[in-house]
Amino acid sequence: MSLSLNVLAERFTQLDGLLSSHTSFWQGVPFDCLDLPWRESHPELCEWLDTQSLDELESWKADPAALSKVLSKWLPDAETLVGLSAVATPKSSDAPCDAHWSTGVPGRKWSQISTFTSAVIGGEGERWLEWCAGKGYLGRILAVTKNARVTSLEWQQALCEDGQAYADKHKLLMQFVQGDAFANESRQLVESCDHAVALHACGDLHVTLLRHAVEAKPTSVSVSPCCYHLIQSKQYQPLSSLAKASELSLTKHDLKLPLQETVTAGQTVRNKRFIEVSFRLGFDALQRRLSKTEKYLTVPNVQKSLLNEGFEAFCCWASEQKGITLPKDVQFDDFLKIGESRFHTVEKMETVRTLFRRPLEIWLVLDRALYLTENGYHTDVSTFCSRELTPRNLLIHAIRKK
Repeated sequence: MSLSLNVLAERFTQLDGLLSSHTSFWQGVPFDCLDLPWRESHPELCEWLDTQSLDELESWKADPAALSKVLSKWLPDAETLVGLSAVATPKSSDAPCDAHWSTGVPGRKWSQISTFTSAVIGGEGERWLEWCAGKGYLGRILAVTKNARVTSLEWQQALCEDGQAYADKHKLLMQFVQGDAFANESRQLVESCDHAVALHACGDLHVTLLRHAVEAKPTSVSVSPCCYHLIQSKQYQPLSSLAKASELSLTKHDLKLPLQETVTAGQTVRNKRFIEVSFRLGFDALQRRLSKTEKYLTVPNVQKSLLNEGFEAFCCWASEQKGITLPKDVQFDDFLKIGESRFHTVEKMETVRTLFRRPLEIWLVLDRALYLTENGYHTDVSTFCSRELTPRNLLIHAIRKK
C-alpha cells in the first residue's frame, strides 16, 4: 500500500462507505438471533444459506475470496470488499536470523518474529524500544540483526528477569524495564528511542504507543496490532480525522469480529466448539422459556471438562451461575436439539460475517496509519507474513518526515 496520504484516505473512505451501508450483515450478536435476520430483505440469500451443511459453511469461511464470489449474487459489493482488503507483502532484504537465537521460542512464534523483523526496513536508528516485550524474543533478534541497542518494556517482573538473564548470558545490548505501558513514565522510553516496535500488543496497548509516538516523534515506529476489542472505553475511539467523521459506531463486540478470522481449525477443535456452543444456545432456549424473555443470556467461561458430563450437567452449572432455579420436569433433550439447530443458524450468520472481518480490520489499521500520517509520518501498511502463520499479519510501518 502506498505511503501517500491520499491513497490511504481513499482506501479508508471506500471501506468506510461499504461497511457503513452493510451494518445489518456484520454488526449485532448472532447468539441473540433465533433465525436469520435477513429473511425479508434477502430471502434468496437465506434460502442459499439454508442449503449449506456445517462442513460447507466451514469451507466458505476458510476462503473469503470464493465466498465473496458466491455472495455477490445477493450482495453486489462483496468482491469489492475483498479487493479493498488486499494488502501486499513487501520483499525483505534482510538475511534470516540464525536459528541459534530461537532457543526457548515456540516454532510458530519464532517464524512470526523473524518475518516481522525482516519486514521492518528503513528509519531504524541505533536505539530501539520493544513495547510489551514479554521475554524479549523480538528484542533479541533486533539486537542481533539490526545491530541495535534495545530497551524492552514489560509489565511482568518474572519475564523481565528471564529476558535479562538471556541477554546478559549472550552479551546482547538489551535492557529490560519493568513497567506499565499505560503509565506516564513509559512515554519517556518512546522519547529516548529511535525506533519503537510492538508485535501483537493488544488493543489500547499498541494505541498508547502510537499516541506516544505522535507526541515524542521517534524516527520510526512499527506495529502489528492485535485484540482490537481490549480497550478501556465502552466504544471504539477513532484516531484519525476521517475515522472520527465516520458514521460507524463500534462496540467491543464489533471489534472482536476481525479476530474470528483464524487459521482453519482441526476437526477435534470444531467438534468441541459445536458441543459448547450448542450447550450454550440450548441453555439459552431453556432460560428464555423459564424467564419468558427474548433476550440472550450470557454465561461465564466454563471448564472444558464439564462439557464431558453432558448437557444436563451444563444446564445445572449455568443455572447456578445465573441464579436460575430449574424445575424438575425439564426435558433436556428437547432443549439440546434447539441448541444444535441454533448452532447451524449461528454458523450461517458467521459465514456472511466472514465477508466483513478483514475489511473491518483494514479499516481499523488504516485509522491508525492515517493518524500517524496526519501527524508527520510517512506510513506504510503491509503484511509481514502469510495468513497461515498468523491471521494477525498486518504491519504499520511509519518513518517520520524530515
